[in-house]
Amino acid sequence: MQRGGEAGSRRPKGTAHDFWQSVHAGAKAAAAALAVDIDWQGPQPEGDRQAQITLVETVVTRRVAGILLAPVDATALAAPVAEAKRAGVPTVVFDSGLDGNAHVAFVASDNRRGGEQAGQKLGELLGGAGKVIVLRFMEGSASTTAREAGCLDTLRAKFPGITILSDNQYAPNLEKARATADALLLRHPDATGVFCPNESTTHGMLLALDAVGKAGKVKFVGFDSSPPLLERLEKAHVHALVVQDPVTMGRRGVELLVAHLRGETVPATENTALVVATPENREQPAIRALLHPDLSGLGR
Repeated sequence: MQRGGEAGSRRPKGTAHDFWQSVHAGAKAAAAALAVDIDWQGPQPEGDRQAQITLVETVVTRRVAGILLAPVDATALAAPVAEAKRAGVPTVVFDSGLDGNAHVAFVASDNRRGGEQAGQKLGELLGGAGKVIVLRFMEGSASTTAREAGCLDTLRAKFPGITILSDNQYAPNLEKARATADALLLRHPDATGVFCPNESTTHGMLLALDAVGKAGKVKFVGFDSSPPLLERLEKAHVHALVVQDPVTMGRRGVELLVAHLRGETVPATENTALVVATPENREQPAIRALLHPDLSGLGR
């Protein structure tokens, strides 16, 4: 972000997923409207804690006005953000939470609530009885950890007839998600339901279900959307997707940081929308708007 000749920076967890591309589109639209510049970067490989720490430390040494950060790890990124604050560089956190209070604001979905919605939907799809696999994303990721906990707690509290077969396997990228899902489905051929907490785990599990001929047969609730996932939602191979509003997340992140830099008071936390999309409701206007965001003119 540029202000008075100073550059500023955005640090998502990664850059490849459709989710991050939509966040970027929203951020660029806000930057254009506010006449500031943004530098979009993410860790390589995607989800790498140390790579993201290094990125944050690097931009603090430059003349940046502020940082927008989606932390890979809620704990590991706390110290670099605190150091940025001491250097006079404020941080707005988005998407996934951060330990401590060094950041000035947090804009994200209510991830715990999203997980609860997923658990409720999966329990209903299973008629209150069945055997479930939860494929987790990555240790330390606050957003997906909250989704996983919300789903599991809801299933255990509201659906005593459902057994959790596995909830301790992690897959931080699509390749790992496919391989881990393959192994889980082989180990638990009696699974009747699945929950995945983000785009890459959802996609990887779908590919694994395809491979064993169970796509559409195992009740499947995922998180986030992409063209391949939407195609399979339409076919009821995915039975529900908890969908966020990444465009608004990116836009509001930039707006809150600029407001703070201009001396305005900003909310400590701001939640963006969540909906549960199904094959039956996917054409409802409010849900379709999040499944198919209009990125024309947003600079995607």
